[in-house]
Amino acid sequence: MNSLSSPSLTTRERIVAEARTLFAERGFYGVSIAQIAAEMGLTKQALLHHFGTKEKLYGCVLEEIANELATIRPTEDASHDPVERLADYFVAMLAGDPGENERYRLLMREILDNRGRAKNAHHWFLRPFLEELTRLMRKVPSWSEAPEEIILAALIQILGAVNYHAVSRPTFGAIFGGEVVGAVDGIFIAQFRRLIEAVLRAGPVQGAIGG
Repeated sequence: MNSLSSPSLTTRERIVAEARTLFAERGFYGVSIAQIAAEMGLTKQALLHHFGTKEKLYGCVLEEIANELATIRPTEDASHDPVERLADYFVAMLAGDPGENERYRLLMREILDNRGRAKNAHHWFLRPFLEELTRLMRKVPSWSEAPEEIILAALIQILGAVNYHAVSRPTFGAIFGGEVVGAVDGIFIAQFRRLIEAVLRAGPVQGAIGG
């Protein structure tokens, strides 16, 4: 994410960047338009001029994250093995700059902390991302015929591991120190890859398909 102080950012981009940080820290319901405007030295009316509503601003933040996730996806020729290709994608989510943690904090909040919004949401910016993951799962022979709900159940577990790893780093760092957390990162990524590859190669749990 670009620095808020970068002179190359437009006011709209600066608002999205500030909102992204605040939404990651406090969630959609914990941040008001007035608070975002105050953090930037703007009036509430000035911010609403750019986005109209908090929901639209939040949608722009999620769209930005979805676009970022698309850029780290391995290309089709990155590996001939669809298991390795998909494992590479998930590991890339873990291996980024620690400063990207807010991306995954926001993803976790979007999945867990939006029950009120979910009833009225007209557009889900993360849907294409989840559909792409489903498509990549189906390229794995043992998962090619799995029903959507079986694939989504597996994705919930994998994405949960990605998110928990990201959001736990600050607390673990404060408790055990940066050197220990750095070592944990390397071990976690190796274990995570082994787990993903095992799940993908094994296919769905016996008896899960069809009921």
